[in-house]
Amino acid sequence: MIIDHRTYTVQHGMSKEYMALFEAEGLPVQLRHLNLVGFFQSTVGPLNQIIHLWRYDDFADMEKRRAARDADPDWTAYLKKSKGMILMQENKIITPTGFSPIK
Repeated sequence: MIIDHRTYTVQHGMSKEYMALFEAEGLPVQLRHLNLVGFFQSTVGPLNQIIHLWRYDDFADMEKRRAARDADPDWTAYLKKSKGMILMQENKIITPTGFSPIK
């Protein structure tokens, strides 16, 4: 198993607008194609950050699922609406340790 750990820094003053748009239009598309582990918002430290964790069996599963999501017309529509809301994006692939409760 791998986890895609994504941190998005939202433009100052746009966090509520971004979260509402993502929940209404981005999340339903993602849930059709991907496996959500967790969704978080920073409250201490760097602000305006949204963290997504997505689970995949392996890299091939990740590529297959992302391709299906990217081909979904609702995803394209969401991307157009959210354009300009994200200031920065950081992606990491993480794997669980032997003693991790998530495996």
